[in-house]
Amino acid sequence: MKEIYDIAIVGGGPGGIASAVESLILGIKDVILFEKGEGHSTTIRKFYKDKKRVDKDYKGQKVELNGNIYFCDGTKESTLDLFDKIIQENGFEVQFQTEVESIEKQGDFFVVHTAKNTDFKARFIVISIGKMGQPNKPSYAIPSSVKGLVNFNANSCVDGENILVVGGGNSAVEYACVLSETNPVTLNYRRKEFTRINEANHENLESCFKNGKIQPKLGIDIESLEDEGGKVKVNFTDGTSMVYDRVIYAIGGMAPVDFLRKCGVALDADGVPLIDAKHQSSVDGVYIAGDILYKNGGSIAAALNHGFDIVQEIKKRL
Repeated sequence: MKEIYDIAIVGGGPGGIASAVESLILGIKDVILFEKGEGHSTTIRKFYKDKKRVDKDYKGQKVELNGNIYFCDGTKESTLDLFDKIIQENGFEVQFQTEVESIEKQGDFFVVHTAKNTDFKARFIVISIGKMGQPNKPSYAIPSSVKGLVNFNANSCVDGENILVVGGGNSAVEYACVLSETNPVTLNYRRKEFTRINEANHENLESCFKNGKIQPKLGIDIESLEDEGGKVKVNFTDGTSMVYDRVIYAIGGMAPVDFLRKCGVALDADGVPLIDAKHQSSVDGVYIAGDILYKNGGSIAAALNHGFDIVQEIKKRL
């Protein structure tokens, strides 16, 4: 592990891979790429049907490739093989199965906080995450009549609501601690101890438990949800039931919009990151690539060009 990387890349799809490869070609060696999946190109791997046709000119939009990665029409399989080969041949540092929870500016560099409680430092950030990332959902059914009261972020919360937060990671603890300032909050985690949260969140949580701002419901899972007169009745595995105004699940699989907001990136009304002509976001030093820049999705070829253009700009600044 480097003390400070020149570039940290979040997302192992075409835009992220292109950013890493173009960096090495320009002589930027201290590069690290984070991908929360087991391998690269998770969106293609999970959401494309086998043998699906993959065109360079997505939906007829002709894109001239500017960078050093040659990409042409093919299939799901040939596209994955191409990126397999690129990663193997270029040998940049990759951290698979590593979810980035947030990015924090500290002085002249950024701190990349991961779900593994390991932090990394970098001078510049490239975010190239897919639009298809979704929060994890519980295995039991959510009744349609209460779906508006069962959320996967805290955006819809109203002051004074009695809220149940479900989860054992940093996001769940952060939601609970912040909401406890204006709401009665219960935090439910199926285990008795929090082993995946960072030190700051652990201290905040202990303080909230101690002063009664958050009610713990630990070592117990949820069995089912019901509609209780316009509220959510939660049935726990210990045989107890409680009624809440709102339930928030923070059990992994962070949605792109939530992640971008946590990083301080400004978004438009459609949740698309605001960038300048050089692909820099509202946060100086944080660049955006890939289909999250499009309301209805972008192309692989466009993402490759994004990576090339971004690294050209970072090279000038280094």
